[in-house]
Amino acid sequence: MSATAEAPLRPVAGPSALGGDLRRFWELTWLLAVTEFRLRFFGSVLGYLWQLARPLMLFGVLYVIFTQVVKFGVEPIAHYPVYLLMALVVFQGFAEATSRSVQMVVTRENLVRKVHFPRLVIPLSVVLTSCFNLALNLVAVFAFVLISGIEPRLEWLWLPVLLVPLVALASGVAMLLSALYVRFRDVSPIYEVVLQVLFYGTPIFYSVETVPDSVQTAYMCNPLAAIIEQLRHAIVDPQAPTAAEAIGGAAWLLVPAGIVVVLFALGFWVFNREAPRVAEEL
Repeated sequence: MSATAEAPLRPVAGPSALGGDLRRFWELTWLLAVTEFRLRFFGSVLGYLWQLARPLMLFGVLYVIFTQVVKFGVEPIAHYPVYLLMALVVFQGFAEATSRSVQMVVTRENLVRKVHFPRLVIPLSVVLTSCFNLALNLVAVFAFVLISGIEPRLEWLWLPVLLVPLVALASGVAMLLSALYVRFRDVSPIYEVVLQVLFYGTPIFYSVETVPDSVQTAYMCNPLAAIIEQLRHAIVDPQAPTAAEAIGGAAWLLVPAGIVVVLFALGFWVFNREAPRVAEEL
């Protein structure tokens, strides 16, 4: 018997995260995201309204509790209902993109096992689908803003700029968690707890002014807190502190910005390293 015949067969390594063809990669990402977005509401009578129902119901519960029960948020926060709804929609967009990405590589095992399929398409398509949902929800938020009597301002043009770090943060976390979940299934319940901590550690139903001065700088190092606070200043209340003012100076904004960059780079590095072996791990 020849030496070649005696040698054990080695498993064929899968493609890299990007698959080598960037155009095909982005086309697949867009196709998968659009398909997922359409299927989510397929056969539903109310369709998109179900997507809006979750943040609206949570908004209703929190608004009643913090304005009628404990009387919180009525005075110190201008246009409190608008701020609460906007903050909830932004946070839910991040939470949806990241939490749904955790198990998606395992769920899409049929695609992962295709030799020429770029694995990174899976978590990024989930993030892109969540961006579609976030965009539609923000349309409802701006309708609520106009109904509330808030006049349009040039600062509203900051919205797409501020969404860039939000999407980058969600993409980095999605890539990191989806890669880790293939090996460590504890990632899913752990991240559920992390999301709960982030929810209460982000100025959603309270303002950053209520945070003690001694911890405000550290508190604002949370990228979600910085993004939501800047959105509050730009869209809801120009008298509210900017993210730079709340964190203690513009230079401090390099910290949350650095966290976004590090998480994105780390997520891509981990996913790209694990991508060729994902099919074997499944």
